Amino acid sequence: MTVLTLRESGWTAPKALLLDLDGTLYKGDTPIPGADKLIEEMTARGVPCWFVTNNSTRTPAQVAEHLHKMNIPASPGQVITSAQAAAEYAKRNFPGASVYLIGEHGIREALREARLSLADDREDAAADLVVQGIDRGLTYERLTAAVRHLLRGASYLLTNPDRLLPTGDGYLPGAGSIAALLEAASGVTPTVIGKPSPILMNYALERAGVAAADAWVVGDNPHTDIAAGQSAGSPTVLVLTGLCTEADWRQRCEAAGALPDAVCPGLEDLVDWITYGKIQREQHWKG
Repeated sequence: MTVLTLRESGWTAPKALLLDLDGTLYKGDTPIPGADKLIEEMTARGVPCWFVTNNSTRTPAQVAEHLHKMNIPASPGQVITSAQAAAEYAKRNFPGASVYLIGEHGIREALREARLSLADDREDAAADLVVQGIDRGLTYERLTAAVRHLLRGASYLLTNPDRLLPTGDGYLPGAGSIAALLEAASGVTPTVIGKPSPILMNYALERAGVAAADAWVVGDNPHTDIAAGQSAGSPTVLVLTGLCTEADWRQRCEAAGALPDAVCPGLEDLVDWITYGKIQREQHWKG
């Protein structure tokens, strides 16, 4: 099995890689083979790697530390989270807003760095904006407060729509599951920041300082990574390192309505393809 390209022509070397994390570079605390080699080789070739994640719980420094523990080279400045993108979106579109937050440390720090005011849980507290991510310490009282703010006219930002959060021993309800409750109770549909929304990808492209056509989006999930890359207008590469397998990737992509420009079985294949131009046409691929 080798690289499958579904785009007939127009491939040019990337000027940046926008890389998904969980399922693409690692699974939990285990690095995916070739992750370190990919970053090292791209860095040596002058192709910056940006780590783009829907996870809003960690700060960029915490994400970089997690990558370092798996010997994947990374600095906090290379990390782009849905929390950062949500805070920047709120700062630009709701200047001076009072924010009611449902979320954890990563999004709280991002909002503080954006100098946005956080509303407290007092009954008479007013909020112009509800910002919501995953919150594993969430209480019914805080859900109630968020619904009341929304019913009073507050706008609503959702860091990411993932309904399930994978863990080492199964799944937890994700930010999207909390959002389903808030939307059902309030009737307010949130603005989604994370993948598959192009908002996160456009923020990443702005940070990377490259045009969409020059940045390859690499990920394992057609519903989030590939769909977001396509929405932003970037070339997309599906790697069969997480969600999809050789047997089911096409079915999953069709279900997501997001067909990638290329499919790679692993990260080492991606390195070889970018480095040595080992491109095979679809009719030569046994997939």
